[in-house]
Amino acid sequence: MAEPNELPQMVTDLVGMSKEYLQQETLEPAKKLGRFAGVGIGVGLIMAFAALFFGLASYALFLQILPEGEWYVVLARGLTVIVTGGFAGLLGWRMSSGTES
Repeated sequence: MAEPNELPQMVTDLVGMSKEYLQQETLEPAKKLGRFAGVGIGVGLIMAFAALFFGLASYALFLQILPEGEWYVVLARGLTVIVTGGFAGLLGWRMSSGTES
């Protein structure tokens, strides 16, 4: 049993060890997770902008290739939807194919 005069030192040691444990086991992994999540969000934003610009570029390409007219504009929009949807499906399929165990 501890002596009464040792009790303040034991409490101080316990608080110090608790702080070290919390920093080592919770704060440092949370920082690493935050960095990982930040990179994931950044890559997601870049991919979203790339998909947007790809869609705009494919629409402009179809407008240039097809003759002028109202129905050709509609056809260009439809082809853009089909092409961008196909690439989105292909990208999703390739991203998910490596996660199967």
